[in-house]
Amino acid sequence: MTVATESSTFPSLNPATGEVVAEHPVQDAAAVAEAVAKARDAADWWGGLGWKERRVRLLNAKGALTRNLNRMAELIHQETGKTLQDAQLETIMAISHLDWAARHAAKVLGPRTVFPGVMSLNQKAVLEYQPLGVVGVIGPWNYPIFTPMGSIAYALAAGNAVVFKPSEFTPGVGVLLAELFANVIPERPVFQVVTGLGETGAALASSPGVNKIAFTGSGRTAKKVMAACAGNLTPIVAECGGKDACIVDADADLEAAADSALWGAMANAGQTCIGVERVYVVDEAYDAFLGKLTERAATLRPGFDREAAYGPITMPSQLDIIERHIKDALDKGGKAVVGGPESVRKPYVEPVVLTDVPDDSAAVCEETFGPTITVHRVRDLDEAVEKANATGYGLAGSIFSKNKGRAMEAARRMRSGMTSVNSFAAFALVAALPFGGVGESGFGRIHGADGLREFARPKAITRQRFALPMNLTSFDRTEKQMAQVIQLVTMLHGKRYKR
Repeated sequence: MTVATESSTFPSLNPATGEVVAEHPVQDAAAVAEAVAKARDAADWWGGLGWKERRVRLLNAKGALTRNLNRMAELIHQETGKTLQDAQLETIMAISHLDWAARHAAKVLGPRTVFPGVMSLNQKAVLEYQPLGVVGVIGPWNYPIFTPMGSIAYALAAGNAVVFKPSEFTPGVGVLLAELFANVIPERPVFQVVTGLGETGAALASSPGVNKIAFTGSGRTAKKVMAACAGNLTPIVAECGGKDACIVDADADLEAAADSALWGAMANAGQTCIGVERVYVVDEAYDAFLGKLTERAATLRPGFDREAAYGPITMPSQLDIIERHIKDALDKGGKAVVGGPESVRKPYVEPVVLTDVPDDSAAVCEETFGPTITVHRVRDLDEAVEKANATGYGLAGSIFSKNKGRAMEAARRMRSGMTSVNSFAAFALVAALPFGGVGESGFGRIHGADGLREFARPKAITRQRFALPMNLTSFDRTEKQMAQVIQLVTMLHGKRYKR
């Protein structure tokens, strides 16, 4: 459901045509407070349902989304400008995560017995995870259903109610999602949407009734959200973008590497937090790889029609950043082997491939978020990893190599939350794997078991099964009893271990 108290509205625009997709209410702090209050009441009911009842309802929500897949994809297509097929794929990925969270929540978060240790053999030790209460989700515009679903589905499966503030560029996606949930879970408003601009998100983040915020966006905005959360000591999980690298080893399958690097860089007009922005190619493979990459890139065409490879730049202000990065790279000695500054044709940007770009240029150091890519020649795999890690970001990456051992070792050394070997972003399709970054890319995890635990609090319970002959936590204990305990501890833990 959507809650509103104000008459003012704002338009959702198609970035390709400038046409108004729909008008949505600008919901103020009072409307947000109302939604949070309803969510708190709903959370008590939802948390008390139990694993089985929540599972059935969430699977029904998944079914409703699946039956409306094309309707949702068309709305994403209209609000973001991305191709219809990309919108369909995004919705499918969201469906798979909703399914996984619903089916695995009880196993991951339900009560389980743990070994109490020799000193506490008389205790039954139980660990379980309990709901936080109300989770506020502040979503992005580039993947308006897949990205927030990584928080929404897992928070709901963990037993929380959710208040979702979608991006002002894609509010309709959130409204439609809330409608689908309300149709299959009519008893209580466990999933609500509040629409508006930055002030609406700020009101949600600063609400004392919210128990956790899940935020996706820029690092600059994340700091503002964290400051708003700090007033109530509200914890936050944040995903703040990246400057992801693709590494191509000397023995890599260059056709596959070029295909994946190009998709990672250009799909969704490069507006992907885990997109490929830098490629480091070992010297022996550099020329052949670059040839295959540029040949493929030259065939791509942006547009809003069904034959277009990708769509427009969704957020108009990003066009200036993309243009600045291209010009800075060229001014510092880089070369444009595909495209150039003239590739920026608002609202579209044609593919741009840059080489010989210095490491201190904006195109290498800052997140571009456009259909551009820099390709660098490196001595070997070690140098590739070193340069890939030479950034404050640490979200994701990819490595292409036929040597499994060398590729896995390099993947582990890559400073990122996720790495794919011989593919692009395969981890995003695996619902059981956690998703999140390090450094300037944020903290916390969504997806998988870690994502479920992100929206729950661990609860430890012990129950005495029988009394021990001696009670160490009593004023009645004796010196003799302590001496016996010390002797036992020494026997258990005093052994010296050989290296």
